[in-house]
Amino acid sequence: MTGWRDWLQHAFAVNSDDAAPTSGQLILLDRLASELDRRGMTTPAIAFLEMSRPMNYISAQALHMLTPVVSALTDARGYEEFIKFLERRDAIDMLIERLERPKKESNR
Repeated sequence: MTGWRDWLQHAFAVNSDDAAPTSGQLILLDRLASELDRRGMTTPAIAFLEMSRPMNYISAQALHMLTPVVSALTDARGYEEFIKFLERRDAIDMLIERLERPKKESNR
């Protein structure tokens, strides 16, 4: 009887036990955060990420659709890594944390 209760307890869980992001994904995050910081776009990027949080997974799927076009113009492996990263539930939180990191370090 406990078998079905265990299944039912986790049947509708939204938090998955995803593995930590790969080193390639972390490098992409750092590059993106540093580029946005260099251009002075940190605050607008954070605002956009907070507003688009509910559309995170759908946006990643839309980027999959654009893969053939983008791969002809840029690095396809980096693009695929970025899409896989965006499919994570905690992707927006991690990206915002990376974007806010230079501000926290400069306030010290």
